[in-house]
Amino acid sequence: MNNHRTGKGSGHSKLRHVGTRAPGHSSVPDPWQSLRRWTPARIALGRAGGSLPTHALLDFRLAHARAIDAVYQLFDPDDFARTLTSIADLNQLGTILVTTGVTSMHAHLQRPDWGRRLSDESRQRLETLATTSPRCDLVIIVADGLSALAVQKQVPPLLTHLLPLLATDWKLAPLIVVRFGRVALQDQVGSILDTTFALTLIGERPGLIGPDSLSAYIVYNPAPGNTDANRNCISNIRPDGLNPTDAAAKIVHLLKEARRRRISGVALKDEHVLAVRPRPSIPA
Repeated sequence: MNNHRTGKGSGHSKLRHVGTRAPGHSSVPDPWQSLRRWTPARIALGRAGGSLPTHALLDFRLAHARAIDAVYQLFDPDDFARTLTSIADLNQLGTILVTTGVTSMHAHLQRPDWGRRLSDESRQRLETLATTSPRCDLVIIVADGLSALAVQKQVPPLLTHLLPLLATDWKLAPLIVVRFGRVALQDQVGSILDTTFALTLIGERPGLIGPDSLSAYIVYNPAPGNTDANRNCISNIRPDGLNPTDAAAKIVHLLKEARRRRISGVALKDEHVLAVRPRPSIPA
């Protein structure tokens, strides 16, 4: 019979019980925590062992769910047009609702090329408008793109700041509002209306920080066959990004430079300097 002893002088090493310590508070705060007040970016999340703390993980999943919801949220052009009636400058221009070749959200996501072309009925409607109205310098197009939420939240305040800046030097066509629209639709719309410029305000693909971010695309001499190299883009228009006042100023600056130089896209650089707003100093 074998005797296994662990006492002194047994010839065996003394076995020691290794237990687990009481966990206490397992989440470890991040030393950068104070910097989070300066940015919505996911920094200084802390950790729980080698993983994210529960609250940070849940926040990430919530942001992901909101981004998905923003993509699949349907845009109601009629309801949106009614929300714009409070903008006095827009009431003078008028609003025209148009459609593309897309009739469902599934097709909108799977066939972006269909969202770059007007439906036959809308094309004929704009062709009629072009023959009965004087030529304009600029047409503004509002399209849901990949975030109807961005259009609903950011376009009204942006137009409120933008239209007065354009009132003196620019002859504007009626505002075009479209559901299931893509950026390049501006080429066909601008070509039909024979405008010198087209400006598209469109919902960006939602991110994990902001599902409601808007972009503005400018093109000189809109015509089918233009590529993205012919366009200038101003992105991240939202309160936590580029606010509507600064976005409107940047759009007007690019439009003026594009008209002066008769170009747009990669040949036209954004040299507009925004006013620097004082902020409290970051603690050491």
